[in-house]
Amino acid sequence: MTGTPARRSVFVAEVVALVVAVVVDAVLAVDGDAPRGVLGPLLTMVVPYAGEAAAVLAVLRRRFPRRIELLAGAVIALSLAGTAVAGLVERAPVRPPVTEVLAVLLLAAAGCRRLPPARAAVLATAACVTVVLAPVVRYGLDSLFPVAAALAWGAALALGLILRDADARHRRELDRVRNEDRLQLARDLHDLVAHHVTGIVVRTRAAQAVPSQDPAEVYDDIEHAAAEALTATRGLVGVLRSDAPLPSPSLVLGDVVRAAAGETPVHVATEVEAMRLPPQVSVALHRVLMEALTNARRHSRATSTRVAVRSEEGDLVLEVDNDGVPSGAPAEGGHGIAGMTERITALGGELTAGPHGDGWRVTARVPEDFVPPRGI
Repeated sequence: MTGTPARRSVFVAEVVALVVAVVVDAVLAVDGDAPRGVLGPLLTMVVPYAGEAAAVLAVLRRRFPRRIELLAGAVIALSLAGTAVAGLVERAPVRPPVTEVLAVLLLAAAGCRRLPPARAAVLATAACVTVVLAPVVRYGLDSLFPVAAALAWGAALALGLILRDADARHRRELDRVRNEDRLQLARDLHDLVAHHVTGIVVRTRAAQAVPSQDPAEVYDDIEHAAAEALTATRGLVGVLRSDAPLPSPSLVLGDVVRAAAGETPVHVATEVEAMRLPPQVSVALHRVLMEALTNARRHSRATSTRVAVRSEEGDLVLEVDNDGVPSGAPAEGGHGIAGMTERITALGGELTAGPHGDGWRVTARVPEDFVPPRGI
C-alpha cells in the first residue's frame, strides 16, 4: 500500500490489530471444549475460519470503498451464522468472536463515515446487534465480553461520525475556496472587459479628433483590440463555466492533478500520490495546471505535453513540459503566467516558466509544510 507515512501507519496498525484478534480467538478456541458427537467435528470443518474471512473482508474495504455495505453485510452474516450455530446446535464448539467483532466495527465505522445517513444508521444498528449478540450467546451474560463489545461499538460509531464531520468540513472549505476563486475570476473578467472596451473607445475618439488619419488603419486597430478582448473574455468565461473541471473533493494530490490534466499523461511520484491538500492549495494547483495546459494547446506548436509531480528538497514540485516553444512568447511569459505566479506566490511558493531545451516548461513549487499529510 502506498501513501503518506500516516496513512501507512493506520493501515499497519489495523492489520496488526486483526492479526492479534485472530491469535486471541485461536487461544480461546484451544481452551474451549472439544467438539463432541458427529455434528461437532462437521461444524468445526465448515465454520473454522469465519474470523479470518471477516478480517480479510474488513481490510478489503480500503480497496473497494464503494462496496462497504456489501462487505459489512458479508461479515455480519458470517458472525450471525456462527452465533446461531453456538446458540441453536447442541454440543457445537464455541467459536470466539473477537476477530468478527473487530471486523464488524471497522466496517461500521467506515459506513458511518461514508454512507448516506439512512444507510449508515441501518448498518450501525445491524453492527450493534451483531457485536453484542455474539458474546452473549456464545459466552453468556456472566461474561464481560458483551459489555466490552458494546463499548467498542460506541467508540467505533463515534469515530466514524467524527471522521464524517471532518470530511464535511473539508468539503465546505473547498466549496468556499471555489466560490472565492470564481468571484475573483468574475472581477478579473470585469477589469479585462473594461480595459479592452476603454481602449476601443479611445481609438474611436482619436479617429474622430484626427480626421486626416487613415480610416483603414483606425479600423484595423479597433478590430485588433476587439479580437483581443473577445479572446481574453472567452478564456475567462471558459474557466467560470459551472461545468469546468474543478479539484476533486477528496483533496488527494493524485486525484486533483489527474482531474485537471484530463487526457494529458501524468506522472505522480509515489511518495506524494496520496498526499492530502488544504483546499486553497488544491484549487491553486488545479488552476495553475489548467492554465499551463491551455497555454500549451493554444500558443505553441507542441506535439506532446507531460505533467509530473514530485517532492524535492522540502517542496512539492509540479512541472508541465511541452515540446513546442510558444510562438513569439517572451521568456518571462504573458498575463496567464502572471496570474499563475500570483496564485503560487500566495502559498509561499514560486513559479517559473520559459524555454527549456527544445520546448517550454512551467514549474510550480509549494512548500510541503503548507500541505501536511493526513491519515484516514
